[in-house]
Amino acid sequence: METKVAQKYLHELHAEHNQFLSELALAKDEIKSYQNRLSEVVSANTGLEVLAQVEHFQNQFIRHKEVIDELNAQIHHCEKDIAEMAQSNNVATDHRKADDHTELRDGMDQFKKIFGELRMEYLKFLAKTF
Repeated sequence: METKVAQKYLHELHAEHNQFLSELALAKDEIKSYQNRLSEVVSANTGLEVLAQVEHFQNQFIRHKEVIDELNAQIHHCEKDIAEMAQSNNVATDHRKADDHTELRDGMDQFKKIFGELRMEYLKFLAKTF
């Protein structure tokens, strides 16, 4: 049995990509702010337990920035594909469809969930240290 791949209009995919890029840029800015705050934590606290937590968050922030970069690359690749489809037949591009990017959307959902959990863990840590 052949499974049918869901499709969306090009302009819908493009709008969603822009939303994803904005969300990733915001997360990257948050991480930068969080890292700056970690520097303040280190200068105010020298306890080993606090320093271990600081290292944990530094590692998490590094990994999350890597994931952001990977997702950005996927989005830009999808955008390139959309542009090529639109250029190959630029008549009625508003009515053209492409395969939906469910894997990318799932990746974004996963990132937002995990990043939200990290955010909460980090804010609890800050509340305890200050």
